[in-house]
Amino acid sequence: MQYGHFEEKNREYVITNPATPSAWANYLGSPEYGAIITNNASGYSFVKSGANGRIIRYRFNSVSADQPGRTIYIRDNEDGDFWSASWAPVCKPADSYKSECRHGTAYTTISSEYSGIKTETLYYVPLDATHEVWRLTITNTAGKPRKLAVTGVVEFTNHPNYEQDQVNLQYTLFISRTYFKGDHILQVINENFKNPNNERFFGVAGADVSAYCGERDKFIGMYRGYANPAGITDGLKNDLNYNGNSCGALQSEITLAPGETKEIIYLLGQKPEAQAAELIDSYKQSNRVEGELKELKRFWHNRLDNLQVKTPDDKFNNIVNVWNAYQCFINFTWSRAASFQYCGLRNGFGYRDTVQDIQGVIHLAPELARKQLEFMLSAQVSNGAGLPLVKYNHNPGHEDTPDDASYVKETGHPSYRADDALWLFPTIHKYINESGETAFLDYEVLFADKEEKASVYEHLKRAIQFSMDNIGAHGMPAGLHADWNDCLRLGKKGESTFVLFQLYYALRILKGYAVFKNDTEYAAWLDQKIAGTNGLINQHCWNEDRWIRGFREDGTVIGKRDDPEASMWLNPQSWGVISGAATPEQGVTTMDSVYRELNTPYGVMVMYPAYENHAFNGALMLCFNKGIKENGGIFSHTQGWAILAEALLGRGDKAYEYWCKASPATYNEDADRRVLEPYVHGQTIEGRDSPFAGRAIVHWLTGTSSAVMAGTVEGILGLRPTPDGIVIDPSIPGEWKNWSMVKKLRGKTLNIKISNPNGSVHGIKAVTVNGQKLDGIFIPDTVLKAENDILLEM
Repeated sequence: MQYGHFEEKNREYVITNPATPSAWANYLGSPEYGAIITNNASGYSFVKSGANGRIIRYRFNSVSADQPGRTIYIRDNEDGDFWSASWAPVCKPADSYKSECRHGTAYTTISSEYSGIKTETLYYVPLDATHEVWRLTITNTAGKPRKLAVTGVVEFTNHPNYEQDQVNLQYTLFISRTYFKGDHILQVINENFKNPNNERFFGVAGADVSAYCGERDKFIGMYRGYANPAGITDGLKNDLNYNGNSCGALQSEITLAPGETKEIIYLLGQKPEAQAAELIDSYKQSNRVEGELKELKRFWHNRLDNLQVKTPDDKFNNIVNVWNAYQCFINFTWSRAASFQYCGLRNGFGYRDTVQDIQGVIHLAPELARKQLEFMLSAQVSNGAGLPLVKYNHNPGHEDTPDDASYVKETGHPSYRADDALWLFPTIHKYINESGETAFLDYEVLFADKEEKASVYEHLKRAIQFSMDNIGAHGMPAGLHADWNDCLRLGKKGESTFVLFQLYYALRILKGYAVFKNDTEYAAWLDQKIAGTNGLINQHCWNEDRWIRGFREDGTVIGKRDDPEASMWLNPQSWGVISGAATPEQGVTTMDSVYRELNTPYGVMVMYPAYENHAFNGALMLCFNKGIKENGGIFSHTQGWAILAEALLGRGDKAYEYWCKASPATYNEDADRRVLEPYVHGQTIEGRDSPFAGRAIVHWLTGTSSAVMAGTVEGILGLRPTPDGIVIDPSIPGEWKNWSMVKKLRGKTLNIKISNPNGSVHGIKAVTVNGQKLDGIFIPDTVLKAENDILLEM
């Protein structure tokens, strides 16, 4: 069933049926103030941290539409009928209630029409602000005057920490109280501490408050819910909270003549009383909301304009131009901190997650990527490893590490991971190629644990050395705590083929930088290591038609062709190609094996057959049912690497097939199967062994967004900048006969048109730049002007 559609012109996804198979969400805000809002206005808000900055509540793992969030109720004062400006929580019958939700880039608009009253509610966080705005416009479309009570409601948390608020009730039920301040409810936590950061507000501008409530239980009433709260059916009684649960409910009485429209603005945030009052007063200015919305759209659309494609596939265009790009920025900002599955318990950035997330925005905002790269480099330990979890209050030069009991106790991470610092290589390589800033190699950054600054080049050297210092019996990188797959524990001295390919890739990248810097002695050492690593790969890791997954500490091979379970693993096959270690013949052979054994109608499984009867002690994925997550599921993150591998092999048809299967938009007309939003990637899709194959889980915050974006941009679109130019070498489906791209590169605009009359899947035979034919597919900076017309003939 289809619940909505893409609207590329406005860069929105439009939901026309509010009864979606799960809560379809959007993100609002910035690193200073974040908010999640669904198509029915539920969700939660937080200041800086999803773990320690909660302002309003959301009840996780609930199937009920009866959720707190950002609810606006309308009650007809003449007949007592009431409804909500979003379909839920009241959920009026679909034959009498019309609803539409438009999720855009950092804003959401929900419209409704019921009983002769039309509403439109815009939700957003102004650019760089620390509060949110709900702008309600309400219109009387009936032929008679209407007397209405309009009530905006939020349920405050009693403590900014999620666990304290929801679990430690013997404490948090007795620290909160509310006050009515004329145009807003003020909530104060631990009032006796007199800390202004413990004050939250919910206010209204554009309408007088006729009644209010600051106590949730009085607003809801006994044996009721948000679908039929006593505060709406019986009216608000001006109750305030002292202990118990705080809320903010503000009622305004309005009269609308036929055809008349009125505007009411609600504001929510964490600010001291005086600042809250000043802010609310400022929204009484006309057109402020329109100005802020225009600024917000301009900001996001300008970012997205740095790459735009126009292909025969509208779904491809919508995902690449808008939603995959926007999701990359959301992951870049919030990592895995706050969604409807990540409940806010991770109070920091995962090293490998965040370094990979940077890759998704490099081509759109290289300056932003650089800033985050500096931050993650400062979380590299002086021994070359990365801190598994980088705290939000990270203090470079002064951090404990997994070698310290204090770090393990605070973060729960007992040791280093084999792959963390190796992710710096593709990310830094992409950044330098996109920005052209080779001087970044000389930029100095502190290490996490010592007041010692070193160049980025030295940081990369240390990362290589860490891998070299942690070697197993076959000379391959040791598994340590885990590699990318947290459920695969090969043992501290076990060995990972995936990490071996990462190391090979890293050695090649660093060799190029060593040559660039005339570091001849180190370049010669790297040549030896590259040759030695290649020898290890072919000596120990090749198994008939695949690369094995690795070795356990006792020497047992994981991922042999004749293993009864887990005989084929995706990541070694794709990374064999991406790293450049596989020969063309090996690449084709291994990826053909992937297609034969791991491919499904919904994507490529991470491994197969799933573990059930033959798992070893370190195969932690056995805890999952077969066909989900790491146990034979379609782990969506890995789809980007499969796409890139096929594209690098020149098999554009296969790359595009994998892209389509991974793309949420593919399932827009089959949304009940997918369940998650059809405009953003999820973490995992249920695989072959699941009775619900094709169902997606864990929305929004996933490395899938950056991995698929990188696979799409570098692989399918073939956009591969270098510090002194760009290579454009697409791998596409043969049916794309004529298509185009606009790319911004270092202040220059590239208007790229591709002609493919013969239906090729790969291979450029002619390149013309501003009327000048070039030899080969490399376009040097020297031939580029501010505006460029580029024609590629396949």
